Amino acid sequence: MIIVKSLQEIELMRQAGRIVAGTLQELAGAVRPGITTIQLDTLARQYIQKSGARPAFLGYHGFPATICTSLNEEVVHGIPGLRRLKAGDIISIDVGVFYKGYYGDAAATFPVGEVSPLAKRLLEVTRESLYKGIEKAYPGNRLYDISAAIQTYVESRGFSVVRSYVGHGIGSEMHEEPQVPNFGLPGKGPLLEAGMVLAIEPMVNAGTWEVETLSDDWTVVTKDRNLSAHFEHTVAIMQDGPEILTSF
Repeated sequence: MIIVKSLQEIELMRQAGRIVAGTLQELAGAVRPGITTIQLDTLARQYIQKSGARPAFLGYHGFPATICTSLNEEVVHGIPGLRRLKAGDIISIDVGVFYKGYYGDAAATFPVGEVSPLAKRLLEVTRESLYKGIEKAYPGNRLYDISAAIQTYVESRGFSVVRSYVGHGIGSEMHEEPQVPNFGLPGKGPLLEAGMVLAIEPMVNAGTWEVETLSDDWTVVTKDRNLSAHFEHTVAIMQDGPEILTSF
């Protein structure tokens, strides 16, 4: 069942979203060659706790960290550790918080120093595909209008959308109905209405869309080990259109 939120609930989600956005802004300034992913995790945890929220991912189904840090061929769910970033890497950082009973969730992929032309284009296309999807988040549209807009844009640029992992509804639970694929046919899926809140999150690969999970049972990588990027926003569907709750 898709849970439609009241204006009061959306206001609380705005507050959670601002903390997510602030966390990503903080981390964006810290990404540089030489820093470890666990140092980024510590920065995120300190910022979230200082903001009066709690990390949503820490302990979620046993996940051992505050943020997900996925480098290069890693798609999602990378576990922070002692690995140091180096120039030319790209790093996807996924942040979730729980605040006053509601969740916020967003992700972005950052270049580490100077990156290859392919990596730069992948980041640009993935980021832009997120906004192409958000543009379709209007009352009266269908859910897969969002999905189709993302897929069409990504594939027209020569990249592929991951199919094994999708976006989701969000509210008092981290993952709610509906699932929000990054592929599909326009005009299909549930009717969108004001009060729905969605985590829209294209995961885009430079090569094949196929992925696999590493032996840590968390880290998802591209099957061909080509680059992957991930951008996400929590988006409320309002009467007059989409409102990004995690903009930074």
